[in-house]
Parts: sequence; C-alpha cells; structure tokens
Amino acid sequence: MNYRRLGRTGLLVSPLCLGTMNFGGITDEPTAFQIMDKALDAGINFFDTANVYGRQVAEGATETIVGNWFARDNANREKVVIATKVYGQMSDWPNMSRLSGVNIRRACEASLRRLQTDHIDLYQMHHIDRDAPWDEVWEAMEMLVAQGKVVYVGSSNFAGWHIAKANEAAKRRNFLGLVSEQSLYNLMARTVELEVLPACRDYGLGVIPWSPLAGGLLGGTSTEGVRRSGERQQKIIERNREKFDRYEKLCADIGEQPANVALAWLLSNDAVTAPIIGPRTMEQLDGALRVPDIELSDETLKTLDKIFPGPGGEAPEAYAW
Repeated sequence: MNYRRLGRTGLLVSPLCLGTMNFGGITDEPTAFQIMDKALDAGINFFDTANVYGRQVAEGATETIVGNWFARDNANREKVVIATKVYGQMSDWPNMSRLSGVNIRRACEASLRRLQTDHIDLYQMHHIDRDAPWDEVWEAMEMLVAQGKVVYVGSSNFAGWHIAKANEAAKRRNFLGLVSEQSLYNLMARTVELEVLPACRDYGLGVIPWSPLAGGLLGGTSTEGVRRSGERQQKIIERNREKFDRYEKLCADIGEQPANVALAWLLSNDAVTAPIIGPRTMEQLDGALRVPDIELSDETLKTLDKIFPGPGGEAPEAYAW
C-alpha cells in the first residue's frame, strides 16, 4: 500500500478510505467487524464515520460499532486514522446540532464515548454553519486540540470560498485550520473542479471524495443493487443510457470493473487523497482492494472526459475568458 500525506500535514493515510455509513443500518455488527478486519489487513488505515450515521437504528449507532471494534483489540485503534463528523441533528433539543461552540464540544465528547477512544484523528465539520462565526468555531476546535481530544480538523460539503474564509480566520489565530475537505465528487458530479479543488490545492487540503460511485451507478448499471434501486436512480439511468453504455464498454475493453475504474479515475487527480469506499459486504470490499494498483492510460482518461465531461476546468476560465 502506497500511503499518501493528508493535505499539507505529515499524516500518512491509505489511498482508499473505509466509509462506515452502512454499518448498523444495512450491515450488521459481525459483518462490519469482518469488513474492518479485512480492510486493516489489506493496509487501509483510514476510516470515516459520523455521529449521525446509523441514526435510523439508534443514536450514534455506527460510531458505536466502530468503537466496539476498537475495544475488541486496542492495537486496531493505534493503527487506524479515525475521522468522524459534527453538525448533524442528534436531538430535537436546542444546541444539539450545527457548529456552535457548545455543540462542537458536546458532540466531540459523545463521539469519543461511542468510539471508545481518547482522541479523534480528524474531526470534520459535516456542513457549513452560516450562523456560527469562525472565531467561535475555531475557539472550540482549538480547545479540543489543546486538550488532546482532536488532532486535525477538516470540513465536508464546503464551497471554495468557505474553505478560504475558514483558513484565513485560522491563520489570524495562529491555528492550523482545515487540512481536508470531504466533497461529493465522481465522474458524474464534477462541480467541485470549478472552485473547491483549486481552493484545496492552494490551502493544502486533502480531498476525500464521497459517493465516488454516484450511488452505485458507476459500478455498473446491470448490477443487482442498481437493478433493485428506486425510481429516481432508474430515471437517471434512462436519461444517461448512452453514456453508461459507452462507459461500461470502455471498462470491458480495458479489462477492469466499472467501480474500480471510477475509483482509479479519482486517484489519478493529484488533489485527491482518498475516495471513500462504503462496502456493504465483504465481496464489495474485495473488489475495491486492487484499485490503488490500477493506472489508467492517458487515452482512457481522455475517453472518460468525453463520456462524462466536467465543467470545463477551473473557475473563471471554465465559463469566462
């Protein structure tokens, strides 16, 4: 496994990040344990979760499963870079969501308890909170870092200007600021190429794409999961049938599974640190493990751009002179 630095930090993480969103809701705890065991054995040391994952089962259900896995073998915690998130609604009571100083500190303590650990390696803001001043946010994060409860801070679903504003505010406070951004990014969703990726490059943030397979569509439209998907997914397939046919033919021509091609395309971008894979089963994990060894040719990359064109480059040249 060729590990990568997370943005401008010295932290080394695997080029695939194990997403745990399915743990608890779709994947039961014993299977989740098997997936985490196999991922770690394969060299994946970067796990992503969030306080709101698994809430259809119980509050913090996914973090609890990950914490139980850590508790089963303390060596696992030392090997894993654990990332979790704060922002989501955990209760109807006031101050139990978003990015007030009160909620950041409360949510961190709750995540630590569920994860059964004394620190979070990467604490990510799950969304921008337009009502929370950056001085308030950074004061709370600085306190958690000073207490040893958080090591690095990241963002998720931020616009480019949010990243700039956040890191300029951190710079004024002599604080490290954001080191990563977790964004929606895949062959079918390339809006972040306009301003988010340029901001991340400029400020030294590692990009962690979520939904790298576009909800499974880039894994092959004939797969069982896609065939059983809802009406919305089926409409997307029908609107883009010609594109999917060309894409799946290209994948067949180069002898690679569609899901692996979509992940390898992301890893070919130097702004990307690690796409998040969210296996529901051991078979899905096994299929993704060879992705870091796949090198797509320049010709293949150009063909993918023709099939799924991006916004035209960075802003403003993408839409102006």
